[in-house]
Amino acid sequence: MTEQAKAKDRSALAQLLLEHPPMARELPGFAVDGLPTNPAELFGEWLTGAFEAGVPDPQVVTLSTVDTDGCPDARVLALRDVDVTGAGWVFAADADSPKGRQLAARPRAALTVYWPLLGRQVRVRGMVEAASPEDSALDFLGRSPWSRLACLVGHQSEPLRSFEAYDSAAQEAELLLEADPKAVAPGHTVYVLRASEVEFWQGDSARRHVRVHYTRNEVGAVAGAWSRTLLWP
Repeated sequence: MTEQAKAKDRSALAQLLLEHPPMARELPGFAVDGLPTNPAELFGEWLTGAFEAGVPDPQVVTLSTVDTDGCPDARVLALRDVDVTGAGWVFAADADSPKGRQLAARPRAALTVYWPLLGRQVRVRGMVEAASPEDSALDFLGRSPWSRLACLVGHQSEPLRSFEAYDSAAQEAELLLEADPKAVAPGHTVYVLRASEVEFWQGDSARRHVRVHYTRNEVGAVAGAWSRTLLWP
């Protein structure tokens, strides 16, 4: 089959994807000498660099969980903090939402972030623990009024009859906040993903990607320490 015939045989979307290869641009390098021993510290450096480079919403990550049937599930959310000392990635969710119920049943998760302008990806895997109700309440009260209002509306991921039903629930939540500015959504929970593995991936237009994989030692005299290795692209 000629190249012209092959091109005709492709779908329009396949052709569009073929004509726009990813990372076909100048990207930063990734010097692997002298890296921090703690991956959370390197993540902080990369996140700060993403903000400085003008990456839109660099704090937005993909959280992947598993439901009770063993099926993977994923959604994007915002990081709330990174605990460098404990290598913990902090986020918040409604305990009664699908992700909250999944984490209660299977408290393991993965976080993935990709910053297209820099061609950088970070993957984090580990156990997830819930913070105390007091810490969760502090996080809630530190949020913007719109964020607190949305959380108080509740019913996340449930079927919505109409936008009028949402507007009515939002009005009720607004009245609640006016009456009690310190009201906290009952299910609002802060979670910490304690990493056991972290991978830093720097893309390259010539596909000579650089991958650095951190693994936390779980047993022995060096339990809690991190080992680091390069991976093939």
